[in-house]
Amino acid sequence: AASDAPVLLLGESGTGKELLARRLHAQSPRHRGPFVPINCSAIPENLVESEFFGHVKGAFTGADRPRPGRIEDAENGTLFLDEIGELPLALQPKLLRTLQNGEYSRLGSNSVQRANVRWVAATHRDLAAMVRQGQFREDLYFRLAVLPVRIPPLRERRDDIPELVQAILREKTRRYRTPYKSLTPDALRMLAGWRWPGNVRELENVIERLI
Repeated sequence: AASDAPVLLLGESGTGKELLARRLHAQSPRHRGPFVPINCSAIPENLVESEFFGHVKGAFTGADRPRPGRIEDAENGTLFLDEIGELPLALQPKLLRTLQNGEYSRLGSNSVQRANVRWVAATHRDLAAMVRQGQFREDLYFRLAVLPVRIPPLRERRDDIPELVQAILREKTRRYRTPYKSLTPDALRMLAGWRWPGNVRELENVIERLI
């Protein structure tokens, strides 16, 4: 967290990658700045460049006013690139350039701006395999993976389940304004014995359903 180097969070869906990204930001020297998440899989391909870099008025049909991009929104803070493995190949060289020299331009503008952000990316995909298959740029992969962090699936950290259950119970009972209830030892043993294909997200859903 104390570093300003890019972090790549690797782990299955539901392991809590965004939660860890937010924790990294909260413990970093940039904690007073914004935390800006961007889901790379949820943006239409024709709008990805504008979403990242922003645009000036008239840059394309429908651009009736200037708009800052997510990089500008994250100034002095952290930009969280969720599902980075879904980023279109066509945009990857432009993002790489910004990562390398810290410069970018709004779509339709020749004016160069500085990107003062901490980069944190996350994916459930095997980026190294995607690089070998030509589906992800190798240079971008190495630029993002300065500090790679693998988040183990829940089945590999079953000892965490009782503590996670308590935390989820506290949060959900507060949300639904119901009395706090603890689980019996037998119930906790049953939860610890499950394989949790959906990881912490699945555990959270089960506890919410119980409440």
